[in-house]
Amino acid sequence: MRFLFRNRVLLLIDLVGWSILPLLALGVRLDGWDGADPYMRRIVIFTGWAILFQFAALWFGGLYRRMWRYASLDELFGITVSLALAGLVTGLVHFTLSPILFPRGPDDLSLPRSIPLINALLAIIWSGGVRFALRYVAYTAQRNKGRGRGQERALIIGAGDAGSVLVRELLANPTLDLEPVGFIDDDKGKHGQSIFGLAVLGGREKLVEAARVHHVRTAIIALPAEAGKVVREIRDLCVAAELRVLIVPGFEAILTGKVSATQLRTVQIEDLLRREPVKTDQAQVAHLLSGMTVMVTGAGGSIGSELCRQIARFGVRKLVLLGHGENSIFAIENELRLRNPELDLTAVIADIRDPKRIDATFERFRPEAVFHAAAHKHVPLMEGNPEEAVTNNIGGTFNVLQAAERWGTKHFVLISTDKAVNPTNVMGATKRVAEKLVHEAAVRIGRDFVSVRFGNVLGSSGSVVPTFQAQIAAGGPVRVTHPEMTRYFMTIPEAVQLVLQAAALGKGGETFVLDMGQPVKILDLARDLIQLSGLAVGRDIRIEFTGLRPGEKMFEELFLDSEHHDRTAHEKIYVARNGHGPSPTERWVVQMVQAARNGDRELLREMLAEFTPTLASPLPPAPVPAEFLESGANLKRNSGRDRARGG
Repeated sequence: MRFLFRNRVLLLIDLVGWSILPLLALGVRLDGWDGADPYMRRIVIFTGWAILFQFAALWFGGLYRRMWRYASLDELFGITVSLALAGLVTGLVHFTLSPILFPRGPDDLSLPRSIPLINALLAIIWSGGVRFALRYVAYTAQRNKGRGRGQERALIIGAGDAGSVLVRELLANPTLDLEPVGFIDDDKGKHGQSIFGLAVLGGREKLVEAARVHHVRTAIIALPAEAGKVVREIRDLCVAAELRVLIVPGFEAILTGKVSATQLRTVQIEDLLRREPVKTDQAQVAHLLSGMTVMVTGAGGSIGSELCRQIARFGVRKLVLLGHGENSIFAIENELRLRNPELDLTAVIADIRDPKRIDATFERFRPEAVFHAAAHKHVPLMEGNPEEAVTNNIGGTFNVLQAAERWGTKHFVLISTDKAVNPTNVMGATKRVAEKLVHEAAVRIGRDFVSVRFGNVLGSSGSVVPTFQAQIAAGGPVRVTHPEMTRYFMTIPEAVQLVLQAAALGKGGETFVLDMGQPVKILDLARDLIQLSGLAVGRDIRIEFTGLRPGEKMFEELFLDSEHHDRTAHEKIYVARNGHGPSPTERWVVQMVQAARNGDRELLREMLAEFTPTLASPLPPAPVPAEFLESGANLKRNSGRDRARGG
């Protein structure tokens, strides 16, 4: 079979066909070959021209260098254009040069003017048809090759572009050991239709029946842009039908080139929580960053490193990675150098709490845009170490802002948090003060200094998801503070996309708030992670409730009571107004940092409460209901009831 696809064999097939087609074109024109004798000498001459120009067109069009086993519509279009052009040139040359080079004999007749057109159409049909007939034979042979060899039968959930690409790949590669047998799609307009010979069997209500009728053991969710709620519902249906569930990666991962649509994996927590893909104005972000020297503080952290990855795509003149942890900075620097070898990149190990070091770094690089992601973020840890929260989140931000102001930084973006809203903990209070410092700097110097506020990000170091995963890997229990606690979540790439978009929207002094969607119960998150690990809540892994930790709230807020918020030009970004109030002075910051260095925790809380009154009277820890303090078996009994009420 492979011999037939060698281009020299295809050339021989072309030549044989092209030698006959002009005569066939004449027969078509004359409606038979009666009376064709006077045209024979001219048809031979025309055939010579046609073969010459058709060969030249396909050769210079690169069509004798293609791998026709993988031919597609692009190749068919190339053949059509090349041979149509060859037909035009052949007709012009034959009717202008042939009478001069090969004068007509007394019995010769000129060819009808339509012969070049008819011949070109026949040549397209011949050359294109031969190649695609061979392509179809190879495709069919490859498709049937793995059948009957223990391939696992699979239903494809989603008959859109991703599902079609996936089925084509599975049919062409039986070594993947998955045989698609049909589609499930909620779009009624697709029901009864066929894609690559496979029927769209119906909507989700047909899933269990289709699995039974077609003896299916695997379901593949091919809905990369679908919301997490839909993925969760489909996953639950598949589990109820005792199907192994695989999924095509999310649209975001496919677009960024991290994976392809055919790289299947098991369902992950990101799939169950994902939202519609974020649409960013790439041109607006590129206009902001292109040709600039950009600095990212905290560049080795979860948000900082993703900022660096995405900023590197926008043609910056220089990217400065500033961080205190040498291992994390080393890792992101190496990654970026491999991915972007042309990028002018510098790594700087520095502590933002050291004003002289920060000032010298700004003087050296003169960054035009700064993304300030360096911060301490863990609420319970900072409650026990308020000195570190103050010196880093307040003192460090103050140092970076002063250096940015002194050395001409035009754009400054503070990465803030929803915990800065009505904070009841030291970490949130310090981030609220940092927001105020940025706003004050923007008002004072009139530059594009802004804050961007958002909630938890999935998978960041030390966050709840990897913590739960480690507890599951250890056999449990999974420790949840309270059954009703909720948090906002978004993926790291999504958060960073919106941070960059907000930076491009900023005019100075705004606090932007990202649309975090609906809050998620931490208990639901724990249950999902246990189930995604192939385990059962209560039977395999017990959930244990520990009560709220110091400084924690039952739920987070995105806006202060005094703030009015409006949507910006981007549907996923709000701007908060009128919520700033008095700002801390330079003297206050110096006193605050000095109190932290002296270890005066009482004074720290008093000073923070001046600008964050909710810190002075934190919410009392909510008691855990008695029903949730019993064993995991009791939790298992109640799990159905919790899900029924939306838990």
